[in-house]
Amino acid sequence: MTLFPIHLKLSADIGEPLLDPPLYRCLVGKLNFLTHTRSDLSYTVQALSQFMHCPLTSHFHALHHALKYVAGTVGQGILLHATDHLKLQAFTDSDWRSCPDSRRSVSGFVLLLGNSPISWKSKQATVSKSSSEVEYRAMANAASEITWVVRLLT
Repeated sequence: MTLFPIHLKLSADIGEPLLDPPLYRCLVGKLNFLTHTRSDLSYTVQALSQFMHCPLTSHFHALHHALKYVAGTVGQGILLHATDHLKLQAFTDSDWRSCPDSRRSVSGFVLLLGNSPISWKSKQATVSKSSSEVEYRAMANAASEITWVVRLLT
């Protein structure tokens, strides 16, 4: 099972207005809290949070799918591994023009100290002119976070 159905692109135009928007907001808020220990939920929560002001039935169906995923993966979470080799690693990824409404790109990163994740983020901040530009922006965001972590560790 996946967090979202494969090839799902949420839009502000597709679906009927939700009858109980506070329920949607409450459930997305609870998922947001889970991202502290479940980094795999970060992109999903970021995508669902875009529609807090006016959720539609299609957004609620995506939320329901994500909640079923969480229920089926209760034992998963961040596992901190003890190791003598504390090497700082960064991984980034991006999806150019992934939002059908705004054409904004989604990028994210994860930082590992040894084999343990210590920082991650998924964001949709800018409209990029090319896939290369959004990749560079993702790397720049990760580099900024690395600088902050190095200062914290030294």
